[in-house]
Amino acid sequence: MTGNAYQQSTDRFAGMLMRQAAWPAAIVLAANMLAPLAARARGAFETLPAAVALSLAAVSAVAVLALSALLAFDALLFRLMASHDNEASAGAAVDDLLARMRLKPLPPTTRSLDQRMAGTRRLLTRQRMAFGLFMAMLLAAGFWAPR
Repeated sequence: MTGNAYQQSTDRFAGMLMRQAAWPAAIVLAANMLAPLAARARGAFETLPAAVALSLAAVSAVAVLALSALLAFDALLFRLMASHDNEASAGAAVDDLLARMRLKPLPPTTRSLDQRMAGTRRLLTRQRMAFGLFMAMLLAAGFWAPR
């Protein structure tokens, strides 16, 4: 894929990634600010199941935030790729950047755009699973909190 179609496709994917990184992180941050206040008011810290659920929600919140940061970084890498005219030069630029940052060794061959997108989609799936666990544990803590 070369030219304008490649740049539009890559830029659209980068925009989608940035949105997918932002909204779960915003919900997790807001819930983590409000949940302890509500839990304390309802006495959720006094029951073991609710306290365990809140602890698991906190752990999964950290995972969601970390995965959101990785997705935002990937979105920026895809924006860098979209600034190039063709897939080969874009992939080489991203690989060179990652090697200079010492995040990944320079690969012998450049991965295709489809391979890069597939890897990022796997990361997106992990973020969604962590977000689902976070929401489930937050609801479970509310269910197990004394009334």
